[in-house]
Amino acid sequence: MRQAGKDLLSLALLDARNHTLRWITAYEDAIGTAQFQVPESPDLLPPLWLLGHVGWFQERWIARNVQRQRGTKADASATRLASVLPDADRWYDPVQSARGIRWHLDLPDLAATKQYLAETMDIALDLLDGASETDEALYFFRLALFHEDMQGEAFAEMAQTLGIPAAPGLLRDWLTTAQREPLLFPATRWQLGCVPGGFVFDNEKWAHEVAVPEFEIDAQPVTWAQFTEFAEDGGYDNPQWWTNEGLAWLRATERRVPRHVDQMRQGVLQQRFGRLSRVPLTQPVLHVSWHEAHAWCRWAGRRLPSEVEWEAAAQAYSRGFAWGSVWEWTATTFRPYPGFAADPWAAYSEPFFGRAKVLRGASVATRKRMAHTRLRRFAAPERDDMLCGFRSCAL
Repeated sequence: MRQAGKDLLSLALLDARNHTLRWITAYEDAIGTAQFQVPESPDLLPPLWLLGHVGWFQERWIARNVQRQRGTKADASATRLASVLPDADRWYDPVQSARGIRWHLDLPDLAATKQYLAETMDIALDLLDGASETDEALYFFRLALFHEDMQGEAFAEMAQTLGIPAAPGLLRDWLTTAQREPLLFPATRWQLGCVPGGFVFDNEKWAHEVAVPEFEIDAQPVTWAQFTEFAEDGGYDNPQWWTNEGLAWLRATERRVPRHVDQMRQGVLQQRFGRLSRVPLTQPVLHVSWHEAHAWCRWAGRRLPSEVEWEAAAQAYSRGFAWGSVWEWTATTFRPYPGFAADPWAAYSEPFFGRAKVLRGASVATRKRMAHTRLRRFAAPERDDMLCGFRSCAL
């Protein structure tokens, strides 16, 4: 999809919108349409705000962007055309509506929000039909597609937090693999990052060589069976496995098992999208923070892989390296590659450099067209609401 032309891109945009609306239907079935409200929480966004934001983002960068033909060379500060919704910027622009404010905005109701998304999609598809078949001319259409796919995953993560059932087809199957021997990767110089051509996120620019010493990496993410041993061995209570930041997180959360887990003895019981499920011990551990992943590695005499190790192994061992069921924490702090320059959507990467940790891979809620061995997801190390796990390397 990063190289998709107009015809395929048009179908993908409609597919992404249908996927978003299917999640909205799941929310409607669970919480009703009268207010479409969920409890205010720092872990969540108002679903009605997030839905409107999807339409606003597409309209902002396509219909309202007079420089859309210039692609990444577009001036983000240039004057824009007016929105079809007069207060759209006040409501849906994250710069104008800080996270805490979004719960108290006078947002349009659900029907009006859906109408806004329909109108903006029609305009976007008309403009796509008249666009040139070049990477520059298609850049913002591809960006809007991948942005909506990311928000679709955000709807999935919130549904899990809220206990909202996921309809069939909204999630892929969970990965269950037989335990395999770790993979030995020889010392090399690896080309980290993307080369020009097609769509590239700004934090993936550009390819550069990195020296990689020999390393051994797990062939699959750490499983529930492996993580249960850590918990049963008092791993959450032994400060020697935790960083100072991890200990502070433990005190704040009073966590003794991964998030959403009701039981870890005699099998794992975990809440998954509104159902208490007995989880196969061969599945990847799920809903662990970076702090928990790092502590397990210390306890096991292992370490988290760097993002270049993860990427190199994923590409070199395409059949023997199992991934795609959970996002995987790495040891790497999110930083720009050499020569980084922000793309027009400057708020995407730059504000998080030096603050977040890099995750690699994909989860069961990630659309297949988003999954890419060079994709860098990033999040604060305390986040455990994502569908995230990890794998380890030998010391």
